[in-house]
Amino acid sequence: MAVADRLACMVFKTLLDKLSPARRIVLELDLARGVLETFPRNPLQMLQVVGATAVSDLREHLKAATGDERVAGLIVHAVNCNQPMTVMDEIAHLIEDFGTAKPTMAWAESFGEFGNSLAAYKLATACRTIWLQPTGVLGIGGLEVDITLFRGLLEKAGIEPQFGQRHEYKTAADQFSAAEVTEANREMTHRLAQSIVDDTVAVIARRRGVAPEKVWEAVNDSPVVPERAKELGLVDEVGYRDEAYTWALNEWDARPGDLLYASRYQPRPNFTETLRWDRPKVAIVSLRGPIVTGRGSSVGLNGPSAGADVVDEHLRAALRDERVKAVLFEVDSPGGSAVASDFIHRSIERLRGSGRPVVARMGKLAASGGYYVAMPCNEIVAYPTTLTGSIGVLAGKFVTRELYEKLGLKREPIRIGAVAGLLSSATEFSPEDWERLGAELDRIYQQFTSLAAQDRGMDYDHLESLAKGRVWTGADACERGLVDHVGDWGLAWRRACALADIDPQEAAPVRIGTASVLDQIIPARSSEHRAESARMAIPTADDLLMRAAELIGFPVYGALSLPFRLEVR
Repeated sequence: MAVADRLACMVFKTLLDKLSPARRIVLELDLARGVLETFPRNPLQMLQVVGATAVSDLREHLKAATGDERVAGLIVHAVNCNQPMTVMDEIAHLIEDFGTAKPTMAWAESFGEFGNSLAAYKLATACRTIWLQPTGVLGIGGLEVDITLFRGLLEKAGIEPQFGQRHEYKTAADQFSAAEVTEANREMTHRLAQSIVDDTVAVIARRRGVAPEKVWEAVNDSPVVPERAKELGLVDEVGYRDEAYTWALNEWDARPGDLLYASRYQPRPNFTETLRWDRPKVAIVSLRGPIVTGRGSSVGLNGPSAGADVVDEHLRAALRDERVKAVLFEVDSPGGSAVASDFIHRSIERLRGSGRPVVARMGKLAASGGYYVAMPCNEIVAYPTTLTGSIGVLAGKFVTRELYEKLGLKREPIRIGAVAGLLSSATEFSPEDWERLGAELDRIYQQFTSLAAQDRGMDYDHLESLAKGRVWTGADACERGLVDHVGDWGLAWRRACALADIDPQEAAPVRIGTASVLDQIIPARSSEHRAESARMAIPTADDLLMRAAELIGFPVYGALSLPFRLEVR
């Protein structure tokens, strides 16, 4: 059969599925097949994730399935899928929402063996029933965060780190120049880990209807055997996959042939809603990756970077569209350039000035520059485990003069201008250089903290006490007024609609920046022509070096960067 004929058959079958009479459907979500926060734009990367489920698609499919009489329930294969806990939490919220109308069941061979499976089990508790294989365990043994100092290694290599920071919790400099872990670094990291585990225990206890003490018992006694986990009320049934599936299908009056991956589910078309052109729009604008000046990059060895020019274009596109009544601003960034962050901050202010509310939805990271761009929004929604705050600034360099000597290399910089070599790795900072650097750090820090106090409606001294470069979890940030709500994407959507005084069910989501292939081929007429996507970058030698630096935790994208690499999975 020719390719065109096969394609025609697939299209025809899809149409038949949509228009077919009611039949039983049991949805499956297999985390072992992969889950993505967003689908990559690079075609080569897309080939690597065939079969994976995007959270945005899952959100739409489960929402539609909730009201579909054909759908009998949802089965979740709960395993670790190498995603941050915030992504796992978003999926769990979607499962919980679906579970208010339909039955749900999770199964797992094991929640860890000798490892930790806290995130996967937390997600599983979003289901009404949990099955665990008889030979498996409940391994939810808390959270460990390593603090690694590189000073000794750098000294052996002949590299001298010289950094300035504002203030003590902006710990990137500590990583490379401190001989011991500072008390501020230890205090901050301990609180981050404690906050994440406290929230996880509380969520598990609420979903399972048990006392938090029983969850803590399982945490401290991990791994817990299935029978004991059942006694504690943390799992419901012990059995293999075939037994769990047989139970679910019998309970839901379904057959094996009714199983369908949630990513393959096609809701029945709603032509009435499709043809409604008068629905108010809520624009969705995303900022993902380090914040840089210019256009950034959609791909690369370092992942995507958020070019300020592109984000501004998207926000201006929302500003130009009179049907856009509100903006949902998705921020997932460790920060970066101070001037780029301020550029985007101004764009948010312009949107608010037009009377359109803007709600920031923080992802796994919205720290330093990531917090800078979120703070002017009308409201901020974060996950409990989001890493945010880091209101501080750092700058400096690695002096490689001794390394060059060890390698037998001769280096002689020629400079014109008193500060031409300020950030050169060839020479150390002079006393005058340190004075210049300190003055600039103070200026940026004062600007950051003053704007934050203004945007958040706080007294400056109170805001500054929460700053000093300190990173907070979303839960702790909410308690301290740095964010407004703790919740998922759905809460951010509802808040955006509420501030615009529109019905969340009536509003039409419009994602800005997803240019078609034709739009990418035809050049824009001007900077006001349309909202374009970031460029497709070819990795360079600089990309390789930046990636290596990023992997060891060094913030390479600017003064407003998260001070260390910390991801909760």
